[in-house]
Amino acid sequence: MAQTALHTTNDTEFAPEAPFGDAWGPALMGPFAPVMDESVWDRLEVHGEIPADLNGVYLRNGPNPRFAPQGRYHPFDGDGMIHAAQFENGKVVYRNRWVRTDAWQEEDRAGQATHHGIRETLKGRTDKRLKDAANTDVIGHGGIALASWYMSGEIYMLDPITLETLGKAPYAKRYGGGFSAHSKVDEQTGELLFFDYWNEAPYMSYGVVAADGTVKNHVPIELPGPRLPHDMAVTEHYSILHDLPLFHNEEAMALGRHKLQFHPEMPTRFGVIPRYGASHEIRWFEFSPCFLYHVVNAWEEGDEVVMVACRYMPERTARGDIDAERTARNIAELKMRSRLWRWRMNMKTGEAREEQLDDRFNIEFPSFRAEQTGRRTRWGYLVDHDPDILHWTGIRKFNTDTGECVGEFSDGAAHTWYSEPWFAPADGGTREDDGYVVAFAWNQATRQQQLQVFDARDVSAGPVARVMLPRRVPVGFHACWIARKNLARARSA
Repeated sequence: MAQTALHTTNDTEFAPEAPFGDAWGPALMGPFAPVMDESVWDRLEVHGEIPADLNGVYLRNGPNPRFAPQGRYHPFDGDGMIHAAQFENGKVVYRNRWVRTDAWQEEDRAGQATHHGIRETLKGRTDKRLKDAANTDVIGHGGIALASWYMSGEIYMLDPITLETLGKAPYAKRYGGGFSAHSKVDEQTGELLFFDYWNEAPYMSYGVVAADGTVKNHVPIELPGPRLPHDMAVTEHYSILHDLPLFHNEEAMALGRHKLQFHPEMPTRFGVIPRYGASHEIRWFEFSPCFLYHVVNAWEEGDEVVMVACRYMPERTARGDIDAERTARNIAELKMRSRLWRWRMNMKTGEAREEQLDDRFNIEFPSFRAEQTGRRTRWGYLVDHDPDILHWTGIRKFNTDTGECVGEFSDGAAHTWYSEPWFAPADGGTREDDGYVVAFAWNQATRQQQLQVFDARDVSAGPVARVMLPRRVPVGFHACWIARKNLARARSA
């Protein structure tokens, strides 16, 4: 059983950069290599000064396999591990801990991997079971952190301070399904909005959970067939569900294998449903074919529902047509080529419009002021994405009204590996960008791990604080910020 130790020194304890050897290739080596223990560090060297009005916790989820994989490895397979930085009155404490999923506990008892990955099997198989790893996203709801998985599975509750796994969310049992990788929390109402999807009709469902765990709405959503949506969006009165022209290859699925296929002849469809609406109230809007991994934010402007997201740009042939095979392969391998995009859906006239906001930067994994989820926001914070590997080389601030990049920073694109940057509001701040951007940054050239804190109003000025960590944080997926006032709610629950 992994043990948690409290460290009070600054001794460097970087884990090996290939704990399983090189048999699985680069996906488990170097910056991607897992760390093999859990720890707490409370005395950390700081260059600069941690702002006194930065109080809360930054949580980052990602794949961290505990045992050597069975068969080929994909990052979606690795056990979920949370890396956390808790800020309190100008000080910071770092922690890392695995999410104790059912599969993690089974493999812990067995002392080896007992599940297979998405390159080897398909969700639902009983002979070669696919692990629900809770390794994709982490969000805060009702003072508790929630960890979720890429392919819509169980949602696990975590103590946002100790990172102890508290069990599965009980409201999932009340409606009898899974949770998408990306649910949304309306911090102004305390509600959690989510979708689920599977391979039998009607193929999708949508729901709303109150802050106290009460299921306020849950309805089936009919789709033309099985799909693989990744994200959703919400506004003050609506939710936006995605029907994208990327889904399982039917022949491979019949054989129990996971293979993606892109369909350029099909439109991208967004379904807009009232927050507490019934199934028949959803309205579908059609747009040019593409894939979406991640939404920035959405809101309402008069009769229009507006959504800003990172649109995956389909690959093209020499003739300029969409190269469906290469597009599907790149999406499956997380080779992201995306641009900032805006869609408008008129709920009165049915008109659908889309526009590219920026054509220069390959950007992804967005964050914004989450207190304004579902309300109009101007600023987004995204990563520069290497198009050929899961490598985030820098941080950018964008004006999502104009598409203008208004700030950028990197410690060196070739050798710096950033985590998803998250906006943390300053205590007492009044403007949308009154606050900070927090991210882990690993320097592969110097073998130095930092936690960087930026003034969100001037990202280009560089970090106002660099916290030197004695633990390498492997490449991962999504992050969140939970403010101190919400952490207090968790402590009193």
